[in-house]
Amino acid sequence: MRILLAEDERELSRALVAILEHAGYTVDAALDGEEALYNLDINDYDIAILDIMMPKVDGLAVLKTIREKGLVLPVLMLTAKSEIRDRVAGLDAGANDYLTKPFAASELLARIRVLTRTTPTVAKRELRFGDISIDERASQLVCGDERIDLTAREFQMMEMLVTAKGSKLSTDAFMRKVWGSLSDVETSVVWVNLSNLRKKLARVGSSVCISALRNVGYFLEESTG
Repeated sequence: MRILLAEDERELSRALVAILEHAGYTVDAALDGEEALYNLDINDYDIAILDIMMPKVDGLAVLKTIREKGLVLPVLMLTAKSEIRDRVAGLDAGANDYLTKPFAASELLARIRVLTRTTPTVAKRELRFGDISIDERASQLVCGDERIDLTAREFQMMEMLVTAKGSKLSTDAFMRKVWGSLSDVETSVVWVNLSNLRKKLARVGSSVCISALRNVGYFLEESTG
């Protein structure tokens, strides 16, 4: 299950990511509302956890955008405020639930379980490009009768490339999505994983290749040779 966590307090975000990942969830952490909206544009989530007070775009604005786009994923709002009017504003904007800081990890996990049990999620997009597809359950790259396992990072990067359908993805886009804004790893990890994906595409005999446009980004295209 994939969660979008939008929380601008770095230490709290790190702690929540650790708690959620320990509970078995995949988490994309955003440090402001603008980054949260970017993630929502390129990914499907089972639930979004939004702090109300965030820089650039606040949590209520992100929530309103989610609902205006017709996304039905459950949204849990986080806030340091406890006034009734703040709770009402979030619920009126389309929030499914509210959690006031500070809160216990067990309560957060319980709220997530309830919301994801009772609220339908967005239909998954078909992960297909050219002669390849991605088997989400097995985390494998598929081409005809050939299959090959993908690591968690490779899977996320290939998912981004397939979903982009030929649009260019920058190194920074991969870093934000796959490693997160809180990561301090070098950008060279993107190049290493792309190199591994190119080798795996060749091993399954695909005509699809990962191309690059200098200073623009990476994209999938079908070989004509």
